[in-house]
Amino acid sequence: MRIHTVTFNPAIDHTITIDRLIPGEVHRARAVRQNAGGKGVNVASCLADWGADVAVHGLLGSDNAAPFDALFAAKGITDRFIRVAGSTRVNLKLVDDAGTTDINLDGMAVDEALVAKVVSQLNVAVRSGDLVALSGSLPPGCPYDVYAAMVAQLRERGCRVLLDTSGGPLKHALNAVVLPHVIKPNRSELAAWTGQAAMDRTGLLSVAADLCRRGVELVVISMGEEGALFVSAQGAVCAHLALDGVASTVGAGDAMVAGLAAGLADGLPLERLARLATAFAVGKLGMAGPNLPELGAVRALAQEVSLSAMTMA
Repeated sequence: MRIHTVTFNPAIDHTITIDRLIPGEVHRARAVRQNAGGKGVNVASCLADWGADVAVHGLLGSDNAAPFDALFAAKGITDRFIRVAGSTRVNLKLVDDAGTTDINLDGMAVDEALVAKVVSQLNVAVRSGDLVALSGSLPPGCPYDVYAAMVAQLRERGCRVLLDTSGGPLKHALNAVVLPHVIKPNRSELAAWTGQAAMDRTGLLSVAADLCRRGVELVVISMGEEGALFVSAQGAVCAHLALDGVASTVGAGDAMVAGLAAGLADGLPLERLARLATAFAVGKLGMAGPNLPELGAVRALAQEVSLSAMTMA
């Protein structure tokens, strides 16, 4: 079985570490780094660290593809990105003691022909039983219903589909007749889909349980420092693990998606899956760039994850 990730809107993450972000002031950088990124790229990078067989699909600007070429070559990731004229967007991450401030650009404009080319190439590459992670925002020109259409096509081909997106693309995917097997919104993304300003755990569990009744096999809701909810037909648990000395929060949610993909590929039951996905996310917090610590450290973190059983309405 192969894991495929799809990233229509990749980015080069330009991360600048400063002492303290003060709006309107001049700052001196303490550290600067660039990483090939975008949600699906981050997922694939972490999966490659885990030793998974992973392929990446999507659209890359040919003018600044070198960081992506280097990452894929270094980690043995199968590169199926389609190169197009222009530059991949550069997103700015400002890191200080208070956390990470993200400044994300829209990305290159695309047309439906390019999108169709990615979808067609993916449909040729996948096999029944493969796992496909559809990740991230969509660039200008990409129809909001593309993920919904891809979910239906991929499920018909016998693939399992993991969706991690927000806004319009999430709305179209969750309002469709054919739903993904797994979704991983954060609390605010799920609240936005429901039209609510905020949701407590009871509300999140209720929405997750309803999605499971409609056909989603697993709903994972990240809640920041409160951990994450994992809801399926097997029940519901809240997983939590703290880590001191955070290097960067950039890509932690993507690392969790990678952990979900790795656990699903191994057929793990709910509690073991929750432990592994949380360990991926927390392990990445101690790393710069879309990387995992060595595998023994990830397994050790998984054993330290605190699980609490939750009651669904």
